Amino acid sequence: NFGSLIVPKLRDPAETLRVVEARDFGGDLLLKEVQERVIAVLRMAEALSPKYHVVVANPPYMSTRGMNNGLRSHVAAHFPDSKSDLMTAFMSRTSELTMKLGFAALVTLDSWMFLSSFDKLRTILNRKWPIKSLAHVGWNCFPDGHAYNRGVGFICQVAATSSPGTYLRLSDVPANVSKGELFLQRCRDEKHKFVRSVDDFKNIPGEPIAYWASDEILQAFGSFSNVGKVAEPRQGLATADNDRFLRLWPEVSQKKIGTNLSSISDAVASRRKWFPYNKGGDYRKWFGNNEYVVNWENDGFEIRNFTDEDGNVRSRPQNTAYFFKPSLTWTSTSSFYFGIRHSDRGHLFDVKGSSCFADPDLHYPLLGLLASFVSSRFLSFLNPTIEFQNGNIKTIPICPELSDSEFRSSADTRVRELVRISNVDWDAYETSWDFTTLPLLSHDHRGATLADSYSTLRAHWQSMTDEMRALEEENNRIFIDAYGLQDELTPEVPIEEITLTCNPAYRYGVKGSEVDRETRLRADTMAEFLSYAVGCMFGRYSLDAPGLILANQGKRLEDYLARIPEPSFMPDADNVIPVLDGDWFADDITERFRLFLRVTFGEAHFRENLRYIEDALGKDIRKYFTKDFYADHVKRYKKRPIYWMFSSPKGTFNALIYMHRYRADTVSVILNDYLREFISKLEGERGRLEKLSDDPSASQGQRTKALKDMAVIAKQIDELNEWERDVVFPLAQAKIEIDLDDGVKANYPKFGAALKKIPGLEAKDD
Repeated sequence: NFGSLIVPKLRDPAETLRVVEARDFGGDLLLKEVQERVIAVLRMAEALSPKYHVVVANPPYMSTRGMNNGLRSHVAAHFPDSKSDLMTAFMSRTSELTMKLGFAALVTLDSWMFLSSFDKLRTILNRKWPIKSLAHVGWNCFPDGHAYNRGVGFICQVAATSSPGTYLRLSDVPANVSKGELFLQRCRDEKHKFVRSVDDFKNIPGEPIAYWASDEILQAFGSFSNVGKVAEPRQGLATADNDRFLRLWPEVSQKKIGTNLSSISDAVASRRKWFPYNKGGDYRKWFGNNEYVVNWENDGFEIRNFTDEDGNVRSRPQNTAYFFKPSLTWTSTSSFYFGIRHSDRGHLFDVKGSSCFADPDLHYPLLGLLASFVSSRFLSFLNPTIEFQNGNIKTIPICPELSDSEFRSSADTRVRELVRISNVDWDAYETSWDFTTLPLLSHDHRGATLADSYSTLRAHWQSMTDEMRALEEENNRIFIDAYGLQDELTPEVPIEEITLTCNPAYRYGVKGSEVDRETRLRADTMAEFLSYAVGCMFGRYSLDAPGLILANQGKRLEDYLARIPEPSFMPDADNVIPVLDGDWFADDITERFRLFLRVTFGEAHFRENLRYIEDALGKDIRKYFTKDFYADHVKRYKKRPIYWMFSSPKGTFNALIYMHRYRADTVSVILNDYLREFISKLEGERGRLEKLSDDPSASQGQRTKALKDMAVIAKQIDELNEWERDVVFPLAQAKIEIDLDDGVKANYPKFGAALKKIPGLEAKDD
């Protein structure tokens, strides 16, 4: 009997005490004795749980991921509507400690104001303890300099009627601004103060505390349809182990990659293992970030059956019915604007590369809306954090004009052109799987000299950037007008937000000068020319045919010649290219590049072209190859290089191989045909110097220099002999096999100290 009275009301001891005291048990002395004991306990509980006029708190922050099982269970049981974070559970508890019409004042992170996981909490807050005043501090809220913590201070009145509250915005400035000073300034500036009723937030799905939304924005949310009514935003595959199931596309054999497929059944029938995978990536609009492939062999059999030690499935293949369909995809986490892109058919998609699926006639017009400033404006109210969630995209209002066929047709034409330009830009670099040839060598841009060619190409890039900017601004203008947001948005796009790699303001940012950006662009373009040349040296590319030539495991020169019988530039025969500080070998990388330059731009301007490259790079070709090339290559391929550098401890000996042409005897070729031969040549040079140091006809300076050079070479020989004995010879004997499917991260470490170390190679992929 007492249990039925007490248990439901334990959170309010005073009320429970009144109920128990009022209960009459007649002449049952036993129950009266129990009643007295219970009343004594409840009076103690009442004394320990008072209500306060004012409660002030800066509660601890911890998401459910950081909680142990006991804390997680307790929070879920007692604070079901605010269980997503410890700070919000404290918010709920604070309201319980505050008497009716009392005030609760808190400092917390601002995530509860916007994220969908706090929808129920916001509803309760707006109905039962509305905000009276709020200072939205944003970044740089705390004196200890936590750059990623966005803070907010606010006061609520418990059980008050819904009356307007005052909001002060301090979150729309850079993170390094002093918020204390800004607070004092804006307290005196009415344009940064907002008076809003909780009823204003009800028009916005999820009721985010979007206090700065204009009346036009609120009207759009309240009266327009939304993206979720015409398209389907979806999260995709969670592999549970990206290191195991994902690869950058250049890592694997191209014959194992299935592209442009329409369905899972087509993928199964293709018998391919790897398929394009949308995984978010850098901020980029319209097209691009096509970098990864995922192991979806046999309808994802391995992923679907990926379990832990207890046999529980770890992966989460969700929304598989949408795999391989054309989509609009975006990066879920971004500190920039909403970077949404067109994705062709044939892709799977990730949680961080969420995708949206619309009917074909709405696909491009919807992309135009979502890539416009209008969309970013709506998202700033739905979720002004760095996360773009599916629920946010789904609730973006759609203007009525988008249902008009003429409006859609115009938008379709405009957006297709934006996608085309971005596609051309993406495919101009060898990290695209649709790369065909270097733009610098195309007939459209090639001039008599390399300088002429670059000048023509740079002008073309500028015209692409200008055209893209004009189209984007037109797109912005049309949607701004459609929503009536002319008073709060302008269509002009800053140059750094034109997301083309050929646009140096986007590629490098605008912190430096325009001259600095142009210098970097020319240097990088020359480095890309050298990278393409090395690709031709290995047979990955050819001057005589577009696209990839040798890109499958174990390919040889014979396979290249079968496709290109009479190449204008012959690839390396044994897949080993020395990278040394002198002309020690005929197939040295510097000599091979000089030949490549003669073949591509002719003998007549060879010296001029070579000087142009060296001037752009800021050093001579040999120094670039020995000091910078491999670092650039590793960066270009995101620490998953396809050319591997065999390098002695102090860098006296270096040689590149192409991993797709690697064979079990490749290390033996390096050892016998290059390393030992190089040591022999060094010993011959040491003998020559020794004679020179004793030559009475030589000057004293010549003899002194010869002695110094002898000492250097002696140390180099000792270094290489030790490296041969301890590292290279054992590897050659081992005849290591590799499987490209395992990826660079698994294969590269098999060669230990033989290969140049790549910092960060071991890092876990997100």
